[in-house]
Amino acid sequence: MERSNLPKASLGRLPQYLQFLTGLLQDRFPYISATTIAKELSLGDVQVRKDLAMISGAGKPKIGYVTSDLIKDLEDILGCNKLTSAILVGAGKLGRALLDYNGFEEYGVQIAAAFDCNEQILRFNKTSKDILPINQLKPFCKEHEIKIGIITVGSGSAQSVCDAMLEAGITAIWNFAPCRLTVPGDVLVKQENLALSLAYLNSQISK
Repeated sequence: MERSNLPKASLGRLPQYLQFLTGLLQDRFPYISATTIAKELSLGDVQVRKDLAMISGAGKPKIGYVTSDLIKDLEDILGCNKLTSAILVGAGKLGRALLDYNGFEEYGVQIAAAFDCNEQILRFNKTSKDILPINQLKPFCKEHEIKIGIITVGSGSAQSVCDAMLEAGITAIWNFAPCRLTVPGDVLVKQENLALSLAYLNSQISK
């Protein structure tokens, strides 16, 4: 199945499967079942079976999938073997940390540049990649055919940044701002709320 035909919810779970599988010692786990993956990731067994069936067919009865083959299928559908460039808007502490993180490339994405309107940040850039003025966002995205944008600004600016990204041709957004974005139906948004994640952990240890 083509990536574009996968349900958004299924596509969102595929990186979890890949991360789990690549962490296995494949000489010890030459085969893996959907049931095992579901258990390790605390997901529904039926849900995982359906996701994997869409990208790799049905596993063999009582054996499951060949681990190396399943990893390859996941890497192919996620585009890990072809680097896609992304941009980031909001070069504060979180933005700069993401900008300097090289682990995204293992999953087929590299952050090409960041954008900000703060003159101090632009003048004293200490990251390994360019931080450019926000007014260069659209021409940069057009020139480099950028389709992925990362938002690390405050909630008050997030929608305007999102609108600028859409105008620049971006069709997939990773949003760290604590607000819900308004986008057309064909634009993919992954919401990341760090405060809620921390609150969830706190609620679990406080029981």
